[in-house]
Amino acid sequence: MTHVIEVPHADDAVFLGPLQLRIWLQTYPNEAAGIDDTWIREHRGASATAEGIAQWREFIEVTKQRPDLLFCRVARSETEIVGFLCGRRDEVVTLGPMYLLNEAQGKGVGGRMMSEFLTWAGSSPMRLWVTEYNERAVRFYERYGFKSTGEREIWRGKLPNVRMTRDSTLSDNLSRTARDRIT
Repeated sequence: MTHVIEVPHADDAVFLGPLQLRIWLQTYPNEAAGIDDTWIREHRGASATAEGIAQWREFIEVTKQRPDLLFCRVARSETEIVGFLCGRRDEVVTLGPMYLLNEAQGKGVGGRMMSEFLTWAGSSPMRLWVTEYNERAVRFYERYGFKSTGEREIWRGKLPNVRMTRDSTLSDNLSRTARDRIT
């Protein structure tokens, strides 16, 4: 299956909120952390509501107006949006959210989105939060030069996240090496 990475259109907002909830339901249930479908719907279900979709639409529009400060790409299969990666530039570049449906993982789609993000971010220092028990995501970010800082947060009292950063002194060789692995 072919996947296309592109800038989202305002009409894509209707898909992004429900997609975000769907991916959370695939990714984050964890009995040990007390996170189940009910908890996820309580804390992320709003993304799939009319209000959540309106927020996505507004974000897409602002991203088009300020591409120097905001970044967003969607991954499309032949029939649907299967993932997205967004980010923003402040004192550092913040990556997130980045989500990909399980069935689209392991096919180079995430790497292609990351490659576009790294090109946009340039040599700026970068940071992100990643769920501690999402080991696949942690390994993915490590391949692109992100390292855990040891800083932790417990989102909404249950979801254990760790901070990862990517130093601005990393050479473009790391980005090229990571891109070469996925092409």
